[in-house]
Amino acid sequence: MNEFIIVFRECLEASLIVGIIYTILAKSNLRDAIQKLWLGVAASIVASLGVAYVVISLKDALGNNSSMALFEAIFMYITAGLIWYVVFWLSKHVSDRKVLEGQTMTAVKISSWGVFFVTFFAILREGFETVVFLISSFSITESFSYVGFIVGAALAILLGYLVVVQGKRINLKRFFQGTTLLLVFLASGMVAYGTHEVESYLVKSNQLNKDNISRPWDILKPKTQLEEGDSSSFYSYDDKKKLYTHVFHDSGSVGVFLKGFFGYNSNPNYIELVMWIMSLVYGLNLWRRFYY
Repeated sequence: MNEFIIVFRECLEASLIVGIIYTILAKSNLRDAIQKLWLGVAASIVASLGVAYVVISLKDALGNNSSMALFEAIFMYITAGLIWYVVFWLSKHVSDRKVLEGQTMTAVKISSWGVFFVTFFAILREGFETVVFLISSFSITESFSYVGFIVGAALAILLGYLVVVQGKRINLKRFFQGTTLLLVFLASGMVAYGTHEVESYLVKSNQLNKDNISRPWDILKPKTQLEEGDSSSFYSYDDKKKLYTHVFHDSGSVGVFLKGFFGYNSNPNYIELVMWIMSLVYGLNLWRRFYY
């Protein structure tokens, strides 16, 4: 689900950008500039993959220690801030058709390579956001849905084509309104997970004793064997860890989704809970001001 929302939201905006620029160039029969447009799209995709490689390599270089936990925490906070920035300011301006038309015509007057750079940096922004959001989501859930990724991208490209090239009157505001609301919850979940990783950093670096941390709740702990009254249908068994995990534990089949999308945790600390509430209130307030 995370992959679908992220990819759909970012690819739709990228598709609209490419479609608008293409329409402008096609109407003027600027074939050389159109070639530079597609070259810019290809280059921006390669550059986005380069960003992904650098971030993943940096994470792998840190290993599974206290530095890795601190990196995860900082990365989550940055990602949450980037989501708020993108959703509530930057995307509003970059998606403006008149602005794109003006940038495109100015670029064409300079040279066809101007179109390349307009396209490259516009799409690179979307690609960078997609990479960062997906890596953060994977860090939380430790899973990746290729189906969600592919369906989200395909639907966004199709919708962008219908809106720009075919001229269909589709209410894009409703699409962005809904996906933006979901991103608000995703950002709050990242803030919560980042705060949880700060706890991990302090524990792993021996600055804090985990047993001394107060928690509002600590539920559904994995167990070595089921007790009387436990329903086996609500548990999955891990052969490696030799543990039964409840589906609503934050590593269970349902809990992991709630963790990745809403910031759910089976044993949060009080600071984590407060940060989640504050970030959610802040995000919802921005969303309400932006769309109403």
